[in-house]
Amino acid sequence: MASADLLLHPVRLRIVKAFIGDRALTTNQLAAELDDIPAASLYRQVGLLTKAGVLQVVAERRVRGAVERTYSLRMFAAQVQPGEVRAMTLEDHAQAFMAYIAGLLGDFDRYLASEPADPVADGAGYRVAAMWLTDREFAELGRELAEVFLPRLANAPGEGRRRRLLYTIVLPASQPLPSAREN
Repeated sequence: MASADLLLHPVRLRIVKAFIGDRALTTNQLAAELDDIPAASLYRQVGLLTKAGVLQVVAERRVRGAVERTYSLRMFAAQVQPGEVRAMTLEDHAQAFMAYIAGLLGDFDRYLASEPADPVADGAGYRVAAMWLTDREFAELGRELAEVFLPRLANAPGEGRRRRLLYTIVLPASQPLPSAREN
């Protein structure tokens, strides 16, 4: 299965996102977090992700005669690979973006349904900005953002820390029409 087909399935995408942040979870813990997904479906999708190498077993223990496995995410395998991205058609990109946005909408809906949801206190936000950048300036911005984010991505769970999901979307705007002053 191609990584895009594997990763952009709505249930598998939610499973992958549950592991982001250097988390190790058993299927029981995962089922408690994703309690709206039927158990049989969850186990089937975890099996597919494990077989594909996206999830890996990091521990096993016996519980009442059964083996309980603890899984973690293999981040490199949990991404659509660059060669596959380049080979995607525009329709493939449209479908992938729709899956991404659907996942974002689902996460936001679940957040709003949590008790107590307080977007201001929780720092939940959404905004759009426009920047005029050359390709070189845009690449520099990416490097600078990586310098800011990478050390924080290494943070482990701890006292006072809350797992936060950061979504990024970068789109080139359509070319503006010349203004009256430019004519």
